[in-house]
Amino acid sequence: MATDETSPSILSMLADWAVSLMDIIGPPGAGIAIALENIFPPLPSEVILPLAGLAASRGSFTLAEALIWTTAGSVVGAFLLYTLGALLGADRLRRAAEWLPLVRGSDVDKSVAWFDKHGGAAVFFGRMLPIFRSLISIPAGITRMNPVKFGLYTLAGSLIWNSIFVLSGFFLGEQWHIVEQYAEILQWIVIVGIVGVIAWFVIARVRDIRRHKDDPTPQER
Repeated sequence: MATDETSPSILSMLADWAVSLMDIIGPPGAGIAIALENIFPPLPSEVILPLAGLAASRGSFTLAEALIWTTAGSVVGAFLLYTLGALLGADRLRRAAEWLPLVRGSDVDKSVAWFDKHGGAAVFFGRMLPIFRSLISIPAGITRMNPVKFGLYTLAGSLIWNSIFVLSGFFLGEQWHIVEQYAEILQWIVIVGIVGVIAWFVIARVRDIRRHKDDPTPQER
């Protein structure tokens, strides 16, 4: 299971580690790698999942085992971050927001209200987006989203994402890295979107501050 020679050395090391884990303990190794990927995003699921599919195509374990264990790993990793969010809580986040420039405590309240209303869809689609795959579990915990509901949406979204990459590795074989190129494009689209949202927020908040700088009424915090 060699990686592309043009890949960065760190990527090769991570891929080799994931392969070794699968070689030693079989499909549970793929599940452990994916659970850790949720907590430590530099571990790329776009590499681990196709390698699990490649191992299945070679008979190291079945395709069903690859899908079951990687999806189980996704759910376990997501619940670990959900717990972190629950321990953090909205009150602590609101107090932390008071210390951040351009951020208000009311922003946290609005975000919590939005997540209460759209949390299910956010978790489901977030599990299929780079970067958000892991991060989406934290606001779910902060808002104390129903654990069963969170688990079901996480399971559904993760199964779709995992199936795409595991099946790619299964059918593409040694050319599994092709799918990684498309995943990288999606990742850059997400990054550009995040930067755009942050820029819009900063511009809107600065304009709001300027508009109210001569207003003696205190701004809502």
